[in-house]
Amino acid sequence: MKKHSARVAPLSACNSPVLTLTKVEGEERPRDSPGPAEAQAPAGVETGGRASRRCWTCSRAQLKKIFWGVAVVLCVCSSWAGSTQLAKLTFRKFDAPFTLTWFATNWNFLFFPLYYVGHVCKSTEKQSLKQRYRECCRFFGDNGLTLKVFFTKAAPFGVLWTLTNYLYLHAIKKINTTDVSVLFCCNKAFVFLLSWIVLRDRFMGVRIVAAILAIAGIVMMTYADGFHSHSVIGIALVVASASMSALYKVLFKLLLGSAKFGEAALFLSILGVFNILFITCIPIILYFTKVEYWSSFDDIPWGNLCGFSVLLLTFNIVLNFGIAVTYPTLMSLGIVLSVPVNAVIDHYTSQIVFNGVRVIAIIIIGLGFLLLLLPEEWDVWLIKLLTRLKVRKKEEPAEGAADLSSGPQSKNRRARPSFAR
Repeated sequence: MKKHSARVAPLSACNSPVLTLTKVEGEERPRDSPGPAEAQAPAGVETGGRASRRCWTCSRAQLKKIFWGVAVVLCVCSSWAGSTQLAKLTFRKFDAPFTLTWFATNWNFLFFPLYYVGHVCKSTEKQSLKQRYRECCRFFGDNGLTLKVFFTKAAPFGVLWTLTNYLYLHAIKKINTTDVSVLFCCNKAFVFLLSWIVLRDRFMGVRIVAAILAIAGIVMMTYADGFHSHSVIGIALVVASASMSALYKVLFKLLLGSAKFGEAALFLSILGVFNILFITCIPIILYFTKVEYWSSFDDIPWGNLCGFSVLLLTFNIVLNFGIAVTYPTLMSLGIVLSVPVNAVIDHYTSQIVFNGVRVIAIIIIGLGFLLLLLPEEWDVWLIKLLTRLKVRKKEEPAEGAADLSSGPQSKNRRARPSFAR
């Protein structure tokens, strides 16, 4: 039997979960030739039993995948909403969004070690850490991870990752978490627009409508607070964060394509290494220039920082590797479901006002996000469904008329005795 492994595209820490699978082709087993006439009946019974067992196994597999999907949705929703709320809480004591971004990104280094632990526990053909590392390095080319590859294919994504998270966290300082989380859902529309322009992806009218809804929602969200300076700046920051996230994903697909799970884990760990080596100087500069200053290290809420980092790491792990156990669409629902969770928390912990304009903007952006989840061939499926419904409606009156016409004749036939032998 051939081995097949799914391929995923690593997403930014705040990116929408649009994951890709390579086509998997299964091998067909040779079938035995049919037996003599005397064995036809038992063979038919056996075939029917196999078919029923196959359907039962298929349904069980689908139910298992849906069950895992629900678990993944809850995990994505809780980790994303929890990290957003914890960041808001952290800024009350520790007003340093870039330092928080740097601290949380350092935890990306754990991706590949955690993946290797899973590989050792689950894989039948276990490899040493060095062997697994070399095999995953082939993702960057025949020469593996060289210094040139590091600066040309990893460093730009490290910068985009940092910008995405920093802009998102800085926006949380300006506006409430509900507005931040719902506006960030627009990044899926930005991904479609960039993919259409840069990658020449298929044009879909429904996704253009979704992009228009996202832009309309952004404008209405700005109008909801009366165009105040803090509100406009906060909305601009989160929209910029969504744009950086979309640019990250499109550039990854353009330059690197798709990656297996081990390759994705290695790539994300490399981003953590890049952050430690080259981004560490920025929080130090911000500290000594007192842009992000704290009096002593004892005043830093380490519990909040570590909690935020763990939640963000959990979110990224589930988002990038959850495709192994469930459908990508179900994972995407976790992002949009975090919006009502944040709204409920904001309602009881802040002074947010859910006026009509804000509610309509949230609904419009959410609707646009859901439209972007439709598969590319959704119109073909819809046409087939409508065609089947029309055929069934035409068949039902014809069957009813046939039953009425055959009714008296069947009664007469039953009344007449038959003398034929």
